[in-house]
Amino acid sequence: MNRTETIEAVRVDGRGVWIDGRPRTLLCASLFYFRLPREQWRERLEQVRASGYTCVDVYLPWNFHESAPGRWSFEGRRDVAAFLDLAHEAGLYVIARPGPYICSEWDGGALPAWLDLDAELRVRQNEPRYLERVAAWFDQVLPLLAERQYPENGPVVMVQLENELDFFDCTDRAGYVSALRDAALGHGITVPLIACSGQGDLAGATGDVDGVVPACNFYPDDDSPDIEAEVRRYAALVAERGVPLLITETNRRHRTLRRLLASGAKLIAPYLQSSGWNFGYTPSTGNWGRPGNFMSHGYDFGGYVTSTGARRPEYAEAQVLARVLDTWGAQLALAEAVLPDDRPECDFPTSSVSAALAFSGGGRLVAVPHLGAEPGTAVVGNVPVAVAPGSCPLMAMDVPLGAWGIDATLTLASADLVAATDGVLVFSSDVPVTVVLDGTRAEIPVSERVPVAEVTVVVLPSAEAARLRSVDADGTVRMGDAPRPPAESAPTTVREVRRRFDAAPEEPAGRHTLAPTLESLGVYRGRGAYRTTTDLTGVDELLLTGAADIVDLSVGGRTHPPIAGFGAARRIDVGDVTGSVAIEAVVEIWGHANFDDARLPALRMGALRGLGTLWKVRGTSDVSALWTVHGHWAGNPSPTRVLGGWSSTRVAEPVTYSRTVHSPTPSALHLRGVVEPLKVSVDGGAPETVHTENPWVLLPAGTHQVAVTLPHHPSGPDLRAELLTLEAVRGWSCAAQNDELLAGFAARTGPAESVRLPLTLKPGEETWLDIDLTPSPEGYLVRLDATQVRVTGWASGECVGRVWVGDRPAFCGGDPDTLWIPPGWPGLTLLARGVEGRDAPGIRTLWLEAPT
Repeated sequence: MNRTETIEAVRVDGRGVWIDGRPRTLLCASLFYFRLPREQWRERLEQVRASGYTCVDVYLPWNFHESAPGRWSFEGRRDVAAFLDLAHEAGLYVIARPGPYICSEWDGGALPAWLDLDAELRVRQNEPRYLERVAAWFDQVLPLLAERQYPENGPVVMVQLENELDFFDCTDRAGYVSALRDAALGHGITVPLIACSGQGDLAGATGDVDGVVPACNFYPDDDSPDIEAEVRRYAALVAERGVPLLITETNRRHRTLRRLLASGAKLIAPYLQSSGWNFGYTPSTGNWGRPGNFMSHGYDFGGYVTSTGARRPEYAEAQVLARVLDTWGAQLALAEAVLPDDRPECDFPTSSVSAALAFSGGGRLVAVPHLGAEPGTAVVGNVPVAVAPGSCPLMAMDVPLGAWGIDATLTLASADLVAATDGVLVFSSDVPVTVVLDGTRAEIPVSERVPVAEVTVVVLPSAEAARLRSVDADGTVRMGDAPRPPAESAPTTVREVRRRFDAAPEEPAGRHTLAPTLESLGVYRGRGAYRTTTDLTGVDELLLTGAADIVDLSVGGRTHPPIAGFGAARRIDVGDVTGSVAIEAVVEIWGHANFDDARLPALRMGALRGLGTLWKVRGTSDVSALWTVHGHWAGNPSPTRVLGGWSSTRVAEPVTYSRTVHSPTPSALHLRGVVEPLKVSVDGGAPETVHTENPWVLLPAGTHQVAVTLPHHPSGPDLRAELLTLEAVRGWSCAAQNDELLAGFAARTGPAESVRLPLTLKPGEETWLDIDLTPSPEGYLVRLDATQVRVTGWASGECVGRVWVGDRPAFCGGDPDTLWIPPGWPGLTLLARGVEGRDAPGIRTLWLEAPT
């Protein structure tokens, strides 16, 4: 097929999205094959299609398919070609999103962990070393997409390049996006290429590159009155570029989706309508503005399908909106977003700007969002109408009905039109509906059928409208089957398990002067052990810098609480040990950062994992005094003040403090009381930003001139400085336990004994537990009644997730306290590790629940 023919099959222009020469309004649900068991792909795809959505968007994670350099897999749960073929069979279109960076709260945003072992490689840049690696990924994945483009052999109607590049400091956006575009075209991609902006910077996301369509991601407060005003602005901006408003990610609530539709969106893709699961060591870390968040294995933001496949009430809302789109069809797909002259008057909270869609054949749909919690009334076209709380009906005004063989004009209908045939109009509403038809006005109660101006008007409650299948010419409404409520079952309590005696194997990874990164040891997912013996005579404190993600540290046989500081310096009290002592650290990768957060070292994009550097603190001195002041009106000779002690009326303007510090060994400058970010320069070098999350600066041995620049903040806390003289702990023996090694061990059987719970563990102690599961067609959710343990679970040869009970960092994304055993995945093996904390570690019992 040549390019011209394909463009006619799928194209976008200033009027909308065209498929097979017909305009379409696309409802698109995120659905990710890599977060689902392969056995459930078909069921989940058919579930999306049954919701009325016509499209799915799917990321393709690079590091899911290249698990180690040059080791590719597109088989089993990685068989993306089979997934796309199933989507095609289900009658769904697909927007494919191969990255190379995808975000998606996925390990490293899908960028392989080993990329940054090359110090000269710069990710997400127009840089040869990086683009060479990207080319290898695109050589694998783009042919699969090209072979499955619509309409020839598959469902792919758009391909997204990169993801939310406007969040990232890319130095040559045009060059980088051009390189990705050229690679896509070179591999035969002929459907529209798109690039989404995450915070509204269209040029930042696309580089304004020719042939790449800008799209927008919106995540507003669902109750905000200003959604329409923001969306209309972006609809106007993309219209200047001759393309429609494509919303590639947004919230999941259908009231919000209706507001986006009425504001001009032609593609609406709520992110994550169909939820999933982060199997293995694949969650990311450091999400959504809170440095150090851990992403849970359950990947669920409240979409219309849960992580285990159950429908939520929002699913019915999807079916109703889909009926509205089907009923209005092409005239809705080509409708122009306008500001109504006669803004509805509402006695409830509503949007600050009205939104409506004008039909080319006359009439319009007016969105009336009810943002409150109580029943309300709106005056639309001088007619008072009831509006249900939490709803956003799309009210028809002055619409000719000739398209359905009805010789009349629908002056007003206060509810969603979900079906129309010759002489019959069907509306969906949970409050009485006002209809004005050729001057005849009627109020139709819910679940009633009333003749109005020789037209039969039927009002279905929304729950029934969701099941609407067809309407006969005589007004008979045919419904689909009502969804069956989930079967109720009591949780099963597990009291007896088999406890193994053998420990998990580890692969020796050599001796190293300083602790290396796990990635340099070949551990891209999993964990590693670091061991050494050192003399702590006269040492009361250790300083750990650059550690990530989870460090379980034992010094002289004493375990310490887990450290999860993502590179922030941590002081460790070791005053109770002395002499030659053994130190052991087990470091687990929860996941590489998926977002470039400069506040903590290990949350930078591409940051590596491992123990970092462990230092003995040989001395501490207060260096808060004797700083000279530069800035504001300070003259020469420079005044001498304590750090932060300059008095000035120039609030918020920067002032610089400098002084000389000396240490015969490496040292660490600790700035206590940091509130606002400040700049630190050493010996006139490039300034380093210091944040409250990590107020430390490492210095090499010697004498240094340190300059601290901060905004003048007379109401701020006192700023103090101390200098720690350091000596690195050396001579590390390392061992690797990557995820494959652990999964292989979990699948084997070994010496074991039956034990009854509860089970008590010591801090730092590990044990393997095997649990027999009776096969269940729904699978199981596993919950723990436990204290101070981290548990990793395996089933069917694959890691199903991890749960941390007790003192732990913040989690986000889904339920962090459950493991899901999918249907048909046999067996359950747990690795439980006791961790130091307020309570004694132990597992009291386990529960097996049916997913809901």
